[in-house]
Amino acid sequence: MALATGTQILLISGSTRHGSTNTAALRTAERIAPDAVTTVRYDGLDKLPAFNPDDDHDPLHPAVADLRQRIAGADAVLLCTPEYAGALPGAFKNLLDWTVGGSQMYRKPTAWINVAAPGRGLGAHDSLATVLGYLDAAIIEPACRSIPVARETVGDDGLITDSATREQIAGVLSAIADHTRRQRVP
Repeated sequence: MALATGTQILLISGSTRHGSTNTAALRTAERIAPDAVTTVRYDGLDKLPAFNPDDDHDPLHPAVADLRQRIAGADAVLLCTPEYAGALPGAFKNLLDWTVGGSQMYRKPTAWINVAAPGRGLGAHDSLATVLGYLDAAIIEPACRSIPVARETVGDDGLITDSATREQIAGVLSAIADHTRRQRVP
């Protein structure tokens, strides 16, 4: 749970790839989060069953129940996903499909990072915007950023070594924390 004065951000990578630069961006976010920010990285993408509306009822599959519980418990969600075949990868779209039947994403402060090279990943971004709009997620525009991550800037520990990139990721976390703090003020 989030601290009374802090912000808990759920980090969700749309990649199942071991050496993913998307996941590296979120691992780095975990490491460099400001003191008032708690990050929790979701790692169950590959454990979710294929979405079937007939199965979207209690009792939910344990992996789906865990996903929804994590979203509900977070103050905000930060997404980072690759693009496959011009859109969201299937496993990540499956995750998003499982959120449709629950209310956890409704008005949930949400941001995204696009780590693709400039001019790339636009299909995934457009697909993500469509789905998040359908879910009525509260997009934190100042925290949505394109932060290209070159594979060679990811160390053996899975963290980004480039200081400028790390600063940009820290800026995303700060923008999310600022947004959630403002939302708490009556």
